[in-house]
Amino acid sequence: EITTEGGLDVSGQLKDISTAVTVLKKRGIFVSLFIDPDPAQVEASISTGADAVELHTGCYANAYKTAGCDQEWTRLRRAAFEAAKGGLLVFAGHGLDYLNVGRIKEIPEISEVNIGFAIIAMAVMVGLPAAVSDMKNLVR
Repeated sequence: EITTEGGLDVSGQLKDISTAVTVLKKRGIFVSLFIDPDPAQVEASISTGADAVELHTGCYANAYKTAGCDQEWTRLRRAAFEAAKGGLLVFAGHGLDYLNVGRIKEIPEISEVNIGFAIIAMAVMVGLPAAVSDMKNLVR
């Protein structure tokens, strides 16, 4: 799996990202920013006027079943709370699978999870309908 290994640095590129968000929203485009669950990134994302954030769950996924898992989950929970409090919809994704996704649903502000690789990998074994159904049951 080759993909991003972290979220967008909104706080470090605030002016350019805010400009892009404004242009997209003027065209009626829903804007979600993929960010790390970091307070500075959440605050910056709120200030851009974006509609939503997707919290990067890679550190949580990598820490699953290790001593650092609780700390990473707490970072996600805090970031989700602050983002929602700031008016953003909150999504989550990256590295989530059939084993680690269950705890994500304990964060009430997260309204959507984005999972691709794990579902497709499972589909090779059980077929796509069963793989999707199983994941839907886990996130309900």
